Amino acid sequence: MVKQVATGVLLGLAIGDAMGFPTEFQDVARIAATCGPWRELALPVSGGIAYVSDDTQLTLALGEALREVTGTGPLTPQRMEPPTRAHFVDWWASPDNNRAPGATCLRACQELGQGGRWQAASQLGSKGCGANMRVAPVALVPGLDPATRSGAAQLQSALTHGHPTALAASDLTAHAIRLLVDGAEPAELVGLLRRHAEQHRSNYRADWLGDLAEHGHDPDPVSFIARGWDECRDALDRLDDALAVADPDTDPCLATGAGWIAEEALATGLYCFLQFTDDPPAVVRRAAYSSGDSDSIAALAGAFAGAYHGAGGWPAEWTAAIEYRERLLALGAAWDG
Repeated sequence: MVKQVATGVLLGLAIGDAMGFPTEFQDVARIAATCGPWRELALPVSGGIAYVSDDTQLTLALGEALREVTGTGPLTPQRMEPPTRAHFVDWWASPDNNRAPGATCLRACQELGQGGRWQAASQLGSKGCGANMRVAPVALVPGLDPATRSGAAQLQSALTHGHPTALAASDLTAHAIRLLVDGAEPAELVGLLRRHAEQHRSNYRADWLGDLAEHGHDPDPVSFIARGWDECRDALDRLDDALAVADPDTDPCLATGAGWIAEEALATGLYCFLQFTDDPPAVVRRAAYSSGDSDSIAALAGAFAGAYHGAGGWPAEWTAAIEYRERLLALGAAWDG
């Protein structure tokens, strides 16, 4: 039986997003009073639809841009940037962009819509999770070599979130999903991610980022990007420490961070996935039942679980209700081949 991993990733991301959307900005006590025990957390459905946030909307924007450009030739920064910019600006202008979107995405997309070099629109001071929450499609495009995948993950981040930690976290998030898609075992995942961070620490991707680093305050491009990789490696260290004493009934944000910033969203999403690798519904329930950026954490956790289990890991009643289902399935079908 074909696992349909691309479909599993996209559905898992959207399911996690929908489950965490109503719990975001709430502490665990309030979630418990409203929703009961975390293991029984239901997918919120209204009028037959499980509504998602900007996390899924921007994932679709990136994914549909990538599908356009990779269907007509190789993926290069010169070919990727214009359609990605256009889809991001369309999202910014859409009346459906009413799901508590992040300020960085709003500001950067508005500036991207005014034209000019994208580096001038990039928000170098922001390492919010708005870039790595949407990066999953980069990991799913068939046939990309590792260097192209890494560059594309960083470029899509840099269009809005230019902080080096946002770039590195987006690269690591895409790498984690690809590793799982390609058959890596969860137990080896953190070590493989740490190795990736170490190997790329001094590699500023000027071929994909251009002169972005010159808009910052680091002495040189290598110092700029190394700062981001170092913060991500620190987050992976905290993740290892947390897994050694993991308590599945404790708010995951207390272990690895609230997820508002990129490296913490990655670490906490991985923390939820790695505690419940054989139970995808438990992965997204635990991630959504959290005190931090619950929808983004659960979206990432759901993407990891979907990469490992494929589309069959998700309950049919959940996938039937998810908002944007047809668009998610269309992308998944294109990339599952």
